[in-house]
Amino acid sequence: MSNLYERFILPKLISVSCGNAVLDPLRDKLCAGLYGEVIELGFGSGTNIVHYPAEVNRVVGIEPSDYAWKLSTTLRQGARTNIVRGSLDGQVLREADESFDGALSAFTLCSIPNPHAALIELRRVLKPGGTVHFLEHGLAPNENIRRWQHRIEPAQKFFAGGCHLTRSHDSLLTEAGFRVTGLQTFYQPGISRIEGALSLGTAVRD
Repeated sequence: MSNLYERFILPKLISVSCGNAVLDPLRDKLCAGLYGEVIELGFGSGTNIVHYPAEVNRVVGIEPSDYAWKLSTTLRQGARTNIVRGSLDGQVLREADESFDGALSAFTLCSIPNPHAALIELRRVLKPGGTVHFLEHGLAPNENIRRWQHRIEPAQKFFAGGCHLTRSHDSLLTEAGFRVTGLQTFYQPGISRIEGALSLGTAVRD
């Protein structure tokens, strides 16, 4: 895959697909309850900014793509929340231990090369009692759909920036030491169930 595609075309495609207005109600639910200092893993083009509750004072965005960060400029400038760019790699955060009240991850854990390392880091920087709010697509509950996900995943990873279809995000969170709460699993209307098996929930750092 060309460097041009990965640096400029792919971030724009992700911004358009993940910025679909049909996801707005889910993003409202995703961000509900966040407050104080928040770290957002996979900040992207800033799609979640308009959904941050008023109780959020500051957001540190973890985003490796300079172009995606540039795409978020208008939304960041119009935000009521202070937003700064943090570490470039979610698997190796430079942020201090126990420095955040909450964390946010939307359509991000699917494409991180080592999600376990990223979640261990996220747990480190969260205060005790802090929560991860997540909205992710991944492994479907239906076995027939799962078979197709495994078949298609190699092509998905190649064309979609390493995006996996078969990750179980609640399991990943549990393995990293979080306590998953309020998990909802469902299919996103209007797209293939292979791509649209969603998980929405929170996980507590005890």
